[in-house]
Amino acid sequence: MALQIIRHSLLSRNYAGFKILILYDSLHVVDVNKIVEYIQSLQKEDGSFAGDEWGEIDTRFSFCAAATLALLGKLDAIDVGKAVEFVLSCMNFDGGFGCRPGSESHAGQIYCCTGFLAITDQLHQVNVDLLGWWLCERQLPSGGLNGRPEKLPDVCYSWWVLASLKMIGRIQWIDREKLRCFILACQDEETGGFADRPGDMVDPFHTLFGIAGLSLLGEEQIKAVNPVFCMPEDVLRRINVQPELVS
Repeated sequence: MALQIIRHSLLSRNYAGFKILILYDSLHVVDVNKIVEYIQSLQKEDGSFAGDEWGEIDTRFSFCAAATLALLGKLDAIDVGKAVEFVLSCMNFDGGFGCRPGSESHAGQIYCCTGFLAITDQLHQVNVDLLGWWLCERQLPSGGLNGRPEKLPDVCYSWWVLASLKMIGRIQWIDREKLRCFILACQDEETGGFADRPGDMVDPFHTLFGIAGLSLLGEEQIKAVNPVFCMPEDVLRRINVQPELVS
Protein backbone atom coordinates (compact mmCIF):
# COMPACT_ATOMS: atom_id res chain seq x y z
CA MET A 1 0.00 0.00 0.00
CA ALA A 2 2.78 2.46 0.88
CA LEU A 3 4.38 1.82 -2.51
CA GLN A 4 1.13 2.51 -4.37
CA ILE A 5 0.51 5.75 -2.46
CA ILE A 6 3.98 7.09 -3.25
CA ARG A 7 4.05 5.95 -6.89
CA HIS A 8 0.78 7.65 -7.80
CA SER A 9 1.50 10.99 -6.16
CA LEU A 10 3.31 14.12 -7.26
CA LEU A 11 7.10 13.99 -7.32
CA SER A 12 7.06 16.52 -4.48
CA ARG A 13 5.13 14.06 -2.31
CA ASN A 14 7.55 11.31 -3.30
CA TYR A 15 10.38 13.47 -2.05
CA ALA A 16 8.66 14.32 1.23
CA GLY A 17 7.74 10.68 1.79
CA PHE A 18 11.27 9.43 1.25
CA LYS A 19 12.70 12.07 3.58
CA ILE A 20 10.41 10.82 6.33
CA LEU A 21 11.40 7.21 5.67
CA ILE A 22 15.10 8.13 5.72
CA LEU A 23 14.70 10.07 8.97
CA TYR A 24 13.27 6.91 10.54
CA ASP A 25 15.71 4.59 8.74
CA SER A 26 12.74 2.77 7.17
CA LEU A 27 13.36 2.64 3.41
CA HIS A 28 12.80 -1.11 3.60
CA VAL A 29 9.01 -0.58 3.57
CA VAL A 30 9.02 0.43 -0.13
CA ASP A 31 10.38 -1.06 -3.34
CA VAL A 32 13.14 1.44 -4.12
CA ASN A 33 13.76 0.11 -7.63
CA LYS A 34 10.11 0.61 -8.59
CA ILE A 35 10.20 4.16 -7.32
CA VAL A 36 13.35 4.84 -9.34
CA GLU A 37 11.60 3.48 -12.45
CA TYR A 38 8.65 5.78 -11.78
CA ILE A 39 10.89 8.86 -11.54
CA GLN A 40 12.73 7.82 -14.70
CA SER A 41 9.40 7.64 -16.55
CA LEU A 42 8.68 11.30 -15.74
CA GLN A 43 11.78 12.72 -17.44
CA LYS A 44 11.03 14.33 -20.79
CA GLU A 45 13.12 14.54 -23.95
CA ASP A 46 14.35 18.05 -23.10
CA GLY A 47 15.54 16.89 -19.67
CA SER A 48 12.64 18.38 -17.69
CA PHE A 49 10.42 16.43 -15.34
CA ALA A 50 6.66 16.18 -15.15
CA GLY A 51 5.23 16.22 -11.65
CA ASP A 52 3.05 13.19 -12.33
CA GLU A 53 1.33 11.27 -15.13
CA TRP A 54 -0.71 14.37 -16.07
CA GLY A 55 2.41 16.13 -17.30
CA GLU A 56 2.86 19.54 -15.62
CA ILE A 57 6.47 20.72 -16.14
CA ASP A 58 8.16 22.77 -13.42
CA THR A 59 11.70 23.13 -12.07
CA ARG A 60 10.30 22.08 -8.67
CA PHE A 61 9.97 18.61 -10.13
CA SER A 62 13.54 18.62 -11.47
CA PHE A 63 14.70 19.28 -7.92
CA CYS A 64 12.42 16.68 -6.34
CA ALA A 65 13.50 14.03 -8.85
CA ALA A 66 17.22 14.71 -8.39
CA ALA A 67 16.96 15.06 -4.61
CA THR A 68 15.03 11.82 -4.19
CA LEU A 69 17.42 9.87 -6.39
CA ALA A 70 20.46 11.41 -4.67
CA LEU A 71 19.14 10.35 -1.27
CA LEU A 72 18.69 6.84 -2.66
CA GLY A 73 22.13 6.77 -4.29
CA LYS A 74 20.49 6.40 -7.72
CA LEU A 75 21.12 9.76 -9.39
CA ASP A 76 22.66 8.05 -12.42
CA ALA A 77 19.26 6.51 -13.21
CA ILE A 78 18.27 9.69 -15.10
CA ASP A 79 19.89 11.69 -17.90
CA VAL A 80 21.64 14.17 -15.62
CA GLY A 81 23.20 16.13 -18.47
CA LYS A 82 19.87 16.91 -20.10
CA ALA A 83 18.29 17.63 -16.72
CA VAL A 84 21.02 20.20 -16.05
CA GLU A 85 20.52 21.78 -19.48
CA PHE A 86 16.81 22.25 -18.80
CA VAL A 87 17.35 23.86 -15.40
CA LEU A 88 19.99 26.20 -16.80
CA SER A 89 17.58 27.19 -19.58
CA CYS A 90 15.31 28.56 -16.83
CA MET A 91 17.99 31.00 -15.62
CA ASN A 92 17.05 34.66 -16.10
CA PHE A 93 18.96 37.89 -16.80
CA ASP A 94 18.69 38.83 -13.10
CA GLY A 95 20.51 35.65 -12.03
CA GLY A 96 17.36 33.97 -10.74
CA PHE A 97 15.31 31.04 -11.99
CA GLY A 98 11.69 30.48 -12.95
CA CYS A 99 9.49 27.41 -13.17
CA ARG A 100 10.05 27.09 -16.93
CA PRO A 101 12.17 28.91 -19.55
CA GLY A 102 11.08 32.57 -19.67
CA SER A 103 9.18 32.47 -16.39
CA GLU A 104 9.65 35.13 -13.70
CA SER A 105 12.37 34.63 -11.09
CA HIS A 106 10.95 33.50 -7.77
CA ALA A 107 12.73 32.61 -4.53
CA GLY A 108 11.04 29.20 -4.29
CA GLN A 109 12.15 28.26 -7.81
CA ILE A 110 15.63 29.63 -7.12
CA TYR A 111 15.91 27.31 -4.13
CA CYS A 112 14.83 24.36 -6.28
CA CYS A 113 17.26 25.19 -9.08
CA THR A 114 20.26 25.98 -6.88
CA GLY A 115 19.52 22.83 -4.88
CA PHE A 116 19.32 20.81 -8.08
CA LEU A 117 22.62 22.27 -9.31
CA ALA A 118 24.26 21.54 -5.94
CA ILE A 119 23.13 17.91 -6.13
CA THR A 120 24.44 17.55 -9.70
CA ASP A 121 27.74 19.34 -8.95
CA GLN A 122 26.89 22.22 -11.29
CA LEU A 123 26.74 25.21 -8.93
CA HIS A 124 29.69 26.69 -10.81
CA GLN A 125 27.23 27.47 -13.62
CA VAL A 126 25.53 30.10 -11.43
CA ASN A 127 26.57 33.75 -11.33
CA VAL A 128 26.68 33.75 -7.54
CA ASP A 129 27.14 37.52 -7.13
CA LEU A 130 24.24 38.38 -9.45
CA LEU A 131 21.98 35.78 -7.87
CA GLY A 132 23.14 36.72 -4.37
CA TRP A 133 22.24 40.36 -5.03
CA TRP A 134 18.72 39.41 -6.19
CA LEU A 135 18.24 37.25 -3.11
CA CYS A 136 19.54 39.77 -0.57
CA GLU A 137 17.18 42.38 -2.03
CA ARG A 138 14.34 40.21 -0.77
CA GLN A 139 14.96 41.50 2.76
CA LEU A 140 12.47 44.18 3.82
CA PRO A 141 12.71 46.83 6.58
CA SER A 142 10.95 44.43 8.98
CA GLY A 143 13.88 42.03 8.56
CA GLY A 144 11.67 39.43 6.89
CA LEU A 145 12.18 38.08 3.38
CA ASN A 146 9.79 37.98 0.45
CA GLY A 147 9.69 35.72 -2.60
CA ARG A 148 9.79 38.39 -5.30
CA PRO A 149 9.68 42.18 -5.58
CA GLU A 150 6.74 44.10 -4.10
CA LYS A 151 5.46 41.19 -2.01
CA LEU A 152 4.99 40.93 1.76
CA PRO A 153 7.57 39.16 3.94
CA ASP A 154 6.80 35.55 4.80
CA VAL A 155 8.54 33.20 7.24
CA CYS A 156 8.75 30.44 4.62
CA TYR A 157 11.17 32.60 2.63
CA SER A 158 13.44 32.51 5.65
CA TRP A 159 14.12 29.07 4.21
CA TRP A 160 13.84 29.48 0.42
CA VAL A 161 15.99 32.63 0.31
CA LEU A 162 18.36 31.84 3.15
CA ALA A 163 19.07 28.28 2.01
CA SER A 164 19.82 29.55 -1.50
CA LEU A 165 22.21 32.17 -0.12
CA LYS A 166 23.86 29.48 2.01
CA MET A 167 24.34 27.22 -1.02
CA ILE A 168 26.06 29.96 -3.04
CA GLY A 169 28.15 31.24 -0.14
CA ARG A 170 26.43 34.64 0.21
CA ILE A 171 24.43 34.25 3.44
CA GLN A 172 26.42 37.11 4.99
CA TRP A 173 24.83 39.54 2.52
CA ILE A 174 21.64 39.93 4.59
CA ASP A 175 21.06 41.32 8.08
CA ARG A 176 20.90 38.05 9.96
CA GLU A 177 19.89 39.55 13.32
CA LYS A 178 16.94 41.45 11.80
CA LEU A 179 15.77 38.25 10.09
CA ARG A 180 16.09 36.32 13.34
CA CYS A 181 13.93 38.90 15.11
CA PHE A 182 11.31 38.72 12.35
CA ILE A 183 11.11 34.92 12.54
CA LEU A 184 10.76 34.93 16.31
CA ALA A 185 8.07 37.64 16.10
CA CYS A 186 5.99 35.19 14.04
CA GLN A 187 5.98 32.65 16.87
CA ASP A 188 2.82 32.09 18.91
CA GLU A 189 4.15 32.29 22.46
CA GLU A 190 1.02 30.68 23.93
CA THR A 191 0.39 27.69 21.67
CA GLY A 192 3.76 27.38 19.91
CA GLY A 193 4.45 27.24 16.20
CA PHE A 194 5.16 29.92 13.60
CA ALA A 195 2.92 31.86 11.23
CA ASP A 196 3.74 33.46 7.88
CA ARG A 197 3.98 36.87 9.56
CA PRO A 198 3.34 38.33 13.04
CA GLY A 199 -0.26 38.02 14.24
CA ASP A 200 -1.38 35.36 11.74
CA MET A 201 -2.41 31.77 12.46
CA VAL A 202 0.43 29.32 12.96
CA ASP A 203 0.72 26.16 10.85
CA PRO A 204 3.16 23.23 10.39
CA PHE A 205 4.47 24.53 7.03
CA HIS A 206 5.71 27.86 8.40
CA THR A 207 6.82 26.24 11.65
CA LEU A 208 9.14 23.92 9.73
CA PHE A 209 10.69 26.68 7.64
CA GLY A 210 10.91 29.10 10.56
CA ILE A 211 12.87 26.57 12.62
CA ALA A 212 15.00 25.53 9.62
CA GLY A 213 15.76 29.19 8.91
CA LEU A 214 16.83 29.72 12.51
CA SER A 215 19.15 26.74 12.15
CA LEU A 216 20.82 28.32 9.12
CA LEU A 217 21.21 31.50 11.16
CA GLY A 218 23.19 29.52 13.73
CA GLU A 219 20.72 29.03 16.60
CA GLU A 220 22.65 26.72 18.91
CA GLN A 221 19.65 24.88 20.39
CA ILE A 222 18.52 23.72 16.92
CA LYS A 223 20.25 20.91 15.05
CA ALA A 224 22.24 21.87 11.98
CA VAL A 225 19.98 21.63 8.90
CA ASN A 226 21.36 21.02 5.41
CA PRO A 227 20.42 23.87 3.03
CA VAL A 228 19.91 21.58 0.03
CA PHE A 229 17.72 18.86 1.52
CA CYS A 230 16.21 20.61 4.58
CA MET A 231 17.20 17.61 6.66
CA PRO A 232 19.44 17.30 9.72
CA GLU A 233 23.11 17.16 8.77
CA ASP A 234 23.68 14.13 10.99
CA VAL A 235 21.07 12.14 9.05
CA LEU A 236 22.75 12.99 5.74
CA ARG A 237 26.11 11.95 7.16
CA ARG A 238 24.56 8.63 8.16
CA ILE A 239 23.54 7.90 4.56
CA ASN A 240 26.74 9.49 3.13
CA VAL A 241 25.05 12.30 1.19
CA GLN A 242 26.91 15.64 1.30
CA PRO A 243 26.34 17.96 -1.70
CA GLU A 244 29.16 20.39 -2.41
CA LEU A 245 28.35 24.07 -1.81
CA VAL A 246 30.06 27.31 -2.82
CA SER A 247 32.45 28.36 -0.06
